[in-house]
Amino acid sequence: MQKFAAARVMWVFALAAWMVTAAGCAGGAKIEGKIGLMDPSRVLNDSNAGKKAKDSLTAFSKNRQALIEMEEKELRRMEEDFIKQASVLSPAAKSEREQVFRRRMAEYQQKAGELNREVQEKQKDVLEAFRDKVEAVVAKVAKRNGLQVVIDKGKGGPAIYGAEELDITTQVIEEFNKEYP
Repeated sequence: MQKFAAARVMWVFALAAWMVTAAGCAGGAKIEGKIGLMDPSRVLNDSNAGKKAKDSLTAFSKNRQALIEMEEKELRRMEEDFIKQASVLSPAAKSEREQVFRRRMAEYQQKAGELNREVQEKQKDVLEAFRDKVEAVVAKVAKRNGLQVVIDKGKGGPAIYGAEELDITTQVIEEFNKEYP
């Protein structure tokens, strides 16, 4: 019963806080200013530097994938050799081969994990550096247009709807291509 009473008291306080906030907003407080919208994924996909960053990440990822595939081929070859020779190997030789194969498999899994972490780290670093550049260019375009706020209109961003005339993405891409050809 005490839990119910405590929950009810918390709910009453939350309702009271909401009412005070709503009353303050309804009391004529108005937020004014110019707003812009920008799609970061379009900047990444359509700007010259964005395309270069994506190409760099793709090449790095393919390189790491090739290393993993080489290890996989070697493991498959080892397994095939073992299967072919299993009937003529002594129990001790079989056991030794199995241990070697397990050890190589564990090494492969560890190496694959390390290479995947490298790819993720590289992706994080490249995209963070790209985002820093985008933010600087967005600030420049926003100031030039007299905007006080620029909102992410990309998929998953906070903007659900925005009039097309608020979108500054094309201007950002053009400015970005000037600064980072």
